Order: sequence, then C-alpha cells, then structure tokens
Amino acid sequence: MSRLSWRWWPRNKDKSSDDAELSSKQLRDGDRRQLLQALSVLAGGGALAAMSRPTEAKDSGDLPPPKRALTGRDEAGKSVFKSFDVTPKVVEIDANPGLTFYELYMTEGAPRLTGLEPDPMLKGTKDFPAPGGSLFRLISYPPKRPEGYKPPPGVTFESGLRELSEKVPGMGDHFERDAPGMHTTDTIDYGVVVRGEMTLELDDGQKVHLRQGDCIVQNGTRHRWRNPLPEPCLMAFVSIGGKRG
Repeated sequence: MSRLSWRWWPRNKDKSSDDAELSSKQLRDGDRRQLLQALSVLAGGGALAAMSRPTEAKDSGDLPPPKRALTGRDEAGKSVFKSFDVTPKVVEIDANPGLTFYELYMTEGAPRLTGLEPDPMLKGTKDFPAPGGSLFRLISYPPKRPEGYKPPPGVTFESGLRELSEKVPGMGDHFERDAPGMHTTDTIDYGVVVRGEMTLELDDGQKVHLRQGDCIVQNGTRHRWRNPLPEPCLMAFVSIGGKRG
C-alpha cells in the first residue's frame, strides 16, 4: 500500500464505529483514485510512446497531387461545384526535377462574379497578373540538392530559364542572370508554407526560415527561395498585380 493510502488509516483504536467506517471508505476511495491514476499514467505513456515513434517522411511522389474545388452557379442561380479535381494546368519543369506549378485560378481586373465564367486555366497560364489582376498557384519545390548534384544532361542555366518561360509564359524573364534564383515582380504576393520548410532571402543576405503554416507578404521585393531540407516543400501563393511607385 502506498504512502498516500496510509494517511487515511485509523490510528486510534477507540474511535467510534462511524469513524472507522468513514476511514475505511476513505481508504477504498484513495486506493481507487491511485489505481485510476496508475492506469492513466500507463495509458498516457503508451500514447506518448506511440507519438514518439518516428514516421517515415513521404517523398513527393508518394503524395497525391492537390485537388481544387471550383464553385459557380447553375442556371437557377444556386451555388454548385463545377469541379473537384486536380487543376487542368499542372506544369513540371524538366530542367529542375521536382519543381512543379499547380496553376489554380486567375483573374484580370475586377472579376465578374456571375459564377458562369469558364475555368480560366483551360486557356493556359502566365507569369504574374497585370495591375488589378490576381493569380492563385501552388508551387512544389524540390528537396535540397545533395553535394555534387548535377542537372539533367544538356541542361544549362539559360536553357532552364527558357523552359520556365515556355511553360509559364514570361516567368524566366524575372530571374537575374548574375544571381541565380533572385527575382523581382510587380506584385504583392501572399504566401503560406503548406508542407515542409523554406528559406526566404532578401537583399544583403537577409534571411528568414519559414516552417509549415508560416506566412509571408512579398511587397514587390527582390528575393529568392531555398529549400533547406532533403524533402519537397509545397507553398501556396496569391499574387495581386500592382504598379511600382
């Protein structure tokens, strides 16, 4: 019997039977509480042990592509789901294996809200929206390359930018030739790390480390992205076209 139970044990043999009965009941209640506490500790320990077991990180190829729920209206004006599937515009960059753009939606100027508009991604995509326009995309960034990594045969920095501009029209034109990865756009970009981690670098080597759920607001500033982990990073961006002051 534990020390906790001893505190309720009757010490005076001359106590009344009522006192003895009360002490006995207190003893039983104390034992019961201790038993429940012990079981709780055991169950909690089991749960913690299960939580502490490491799970294998999934490769991007093991994860299904993100789906897009696109809403609109029917002829009666009621809201409906027009589709719930992977966007029709998925762009994979062969020069940089693992770099994938999921082009979700875009508007030009003040959007009309009839709900009858066709899916704009069926026509294709572009680099960034014009002033007043918007563009919603997910980008899956490849893992940090191991030391000694070489690009696919025949790929050069210039050919990679050409492919980027061909598949996402104009995108490669924003990137600097003398500072790979650095680029600037005439947009406000709202971004969030959906999965993984990312390092955002600005001028003069200023950096911030972003983890899953962290957000950024990019005010048309010069920057580049670097994935610091050996696993893909998925980020979501909404870009709003603006004008330089």
